[in-house]
Amino acid sequence: MKRKVLVVDIGGTHVKLMISRTEKRKFDSGLRMSPKQLVTGVKKSIAGWEFDAVSIGFPSPVISGRITKDPKHLAKGWTNYNFGKALGKPVRLINDAAMQALGSYHGGRMLFLGLGTGLGSALVWDKNLLPLELGDLPYLGGNIETQLGKIGLEKLGRKEWEAEVHYAVAQLKLSFIADYIVLGGGNAKALTKIPAGAELGHNRNAYLGGARLWLTEASSRRQKWNVI
Repeated sequence: MKRKVLVVDIGGTHVKLMISRTEKRKFDSGLRMSPKQLVTGVKKSIAGWEFDAVSIGFPSPVISGRITKDPKHLAKGWTNYNFGKALGKPVRLINDAAMQALGSYHGGRMLFLGLGTGLGSALVWDKNLLPLELGDLPYLGGNIETQLGKIGLEKLGRKEWEAEVHYAVAQLKLSFIADYIVLGGGNAKALTKIPAGAELGHNRNAYLGGARLWLTEASSRRQKWNVI
């Protein structure tokens, strides 16, 4: 039987909930949001929705379904939290950019960059998904996240920030031998021109990524995804 999946996409500014690619709700997140506050917000927001399982995209490294460190843009206390017990449903947890990447993929070798509060990243190829942590890469005396994320946009202004995005996209496309780059995240909409070799993603792709995440246990080799 096909599962009905609730997708929870946790960002540094908002938490977005999707029960389909068109049905979505959201509430505010931020530096003070704890795991318990997240669960309270989710339970309040899903009134009237029926689902069998939950996919959570989380803005921090996730290995084998476990959060390995607290995120930069939320409160502390996430690493040992039991989401399945708190929500009363089977839960699969993945990095938020990786979930967006999984839903954005349409063949070849794809690099995903999430231009949001920070900088999310993931590489996808031939039914393989590799979450990345590019944000701390040294870049212009700091790191690449402070240039391409929300801080960079506010500090540099849109025009200079866009020039940095174009430069970074060209370099990262070469470095990862990517056929194309998908630019997601809320700030991707601030671009006036899409870099060569790139395309815009869409937040609704997080739903498809969350649904695809449950295909990792499908018996069909054609459908099965290997999340590294």
